[in-house]
Amino acid sequence: MGEEKEVRRRRKVAPTKGDLRERAILDAAERQLDAGGPEGMTVETIAKAAGITRGAFYFYFGSKNDVLAALVQRTVSILRGAVDAADAAAAPGEALRRGLEQTARMWREHGTVMRAAVELSPVVPAVDEAWRSAVIALAATTRGIAERAGTPSGSGPRDAAAVVAALVWMTERVFYQAHLAGGSLDEATATLTHIWLTTLGIQP
Repeated sequence: MGEEKEVRRRRKVAPTKGDLRERAILDAAERQLDAGGPEGMTVETIAKAAGITRGAFYFYFGSKNDVLAALVQRTVSILRGAVDAADAAAAPGEALRRGLEQTARMWREHGTVMRAAVELSPVVPAVDEAWRSAVIALAATTRGIAERAGTPSGSGPRDAAAVVAALVWMTERVFYQAHLAGGSLDEATATLTHIWLTTLGIQP
């Protein structure tokens, strides 16, 4: 009986054929982003790179923009998980350091996706929704860190919600500019860490 339950459990968590096909499409799209940005991508080029027909592509996604939005969603979900994990068992200062280091790692490993999210948000609503929801979620996590560090929890312009929201959007822009210019993400992380800790009154 125990073995049967284990088999059923494994079957439940194992990715389906559809999951694997969708993952292949997203992986192909990310490779194309790395190679030439979103401008050179079409439904046909993504489908060909994923090893499927154009018709099969439309079974999973309605357009190129839907693929880009899903790719952004996948990337930011990983980032949110990493930042939440950094916060789970650390004092406020250490949680912020780890969170910024994880953010830099995501820009290093998936920078073309993150850059596309920033650049396409103003013109592609699905991408904007995925990116903005991630930023809001990250702000919620870091707001909790700020409040633990002593920042007031009210709704005023100097309270945690407003201060952290400004810091999160600043962080997005600094990493974006570093990636765009080929600058050092480590240096950007060090600068951002200093600003976060100083603003929130946390001893380095």
